[in-house]
Amino acid sequence: MPTSDADSLGLFPLHTVLLPGASLGLRVFERRYLDLVRECGRLGRGFGVCLIMQGEEVGEPASAAAYGTEALIEDFGTGEDGLLTLRVRGARRFRAERARVRDNGLQVAHVRWCEPDGEEVVRPQHSLLVTLLERLLEQAGGEHALAPHSRLDDAAWVGWRLAELLPLALQQRQMLLQLDDPHERLERLLTLLP
Repeated sequence: MPTSDADSLGLFPLHTVLLPGASLGLRVFERRYLDLVRECGRLGRGFGVCLIMQGEEVGEPASAAAYGTEALIEDFGTGEDGLLTLRVRGARRFRAERARVRDNGLQVAHVRWCEPDGEEVVRPQHSLLVTLLERLLEQAGGEHALAPHSRLDDAAWVGWRLAELLPLALQQRQMLLQLDDPHERLERLLTLLP
């Protein structure tokens, strides 16, 4: 797998898969994650969201998938319960190569960034998926329904939006996240359709 430069990234393991371009709401209350958010704000960077493979979101550090997505903070506030709320957006994909646990329980990983998706046009054999995505966006509405119609020609964008909107198991989303080729991602999505 071709990779770009390496970096160190604080991890926020969750029972969800954050996909590139997807939005996610979080409630933050554990000290380690409050420290992480403060550090991200100070350094102007994001943190890594990885699917929990074993363990829980609260308490002892969980065992997380090696592949994850950088989460960039778009908005924050305070919920009715007084807890910090975040709205994050999935950005770059990464592979965690080594992780260590800080004294406060925060996992920090040495990551290699995956190559960004190239601008690839949807192939004719995947046109059914474009039609399906159009229907899903018509029904669901939301921010992606407002995207320019030209986005429906972009193989990567179509694949990520379908992976986000279809009722897939977490392991299926994780498998799609780990694929580098947008056309292969679309081919796998075809096999996952009922």
